[in-house]
Amino acid sequence: MALNPAVFIDKDGTLIHDVPYNVDPQYVRLREDAGEALARLQHNGYRLILVSNQSGIALGLFDPEALDAVWARIAVALSDYGVVLDAIYHCPHHPEATVEAYRHPDPPLRKPNPGMLLQAIAEWPVDVARSLMVGDKEADMEAARRAGVRGLKFSGGDLWEFLKDEIR
Repeated sequence: MALNPAVFIDKDGTLIHDVPYNVDPQYVRLREDAGEALARLQHNGYRLILVSNQSGIALGLFDPEALDAVWARIAVALSDYGVVLDAIYHCPHHPEATVEAYRHPDPPLRKPNPGMLLQAIAEWPVDVARSLMVGDKEADMEAARRAGVRGLKFSGGDLWEFLKDEIR
């Protein structure tokens, strides 16, 4: 596979409207501009990699399998724009987990740690120097910094307008 830049994108508040701890696909809605933005990124040769903390699993609010319906709903919504995500990574761990199996004092995959990004970089032929992380929280920016990826903090508005000048 060719070495391509990647856009690591946060799910809640960046790709979709944030509904805390949601695993009901009927409430999964792409941000109005996200499908078109990702289509343009993909057209420009970027790999699209979703990275998402999922502490609801660690807190016992839902089982890991419940996310499958969310991932499927996102895939269907993006397919309307001809977009296919290259990969999805999520972290079910949390330092204060109520489910013992998901308790870790400093989960390496959980943003602000860079584990999900580093795992994706190891598993995909990613041009790190041209890649970027788009998220709406400081934890996203810190994960990007620690992974050696340029971070862009998205605070709303049109995602493509936000990104178009950053695409190299």
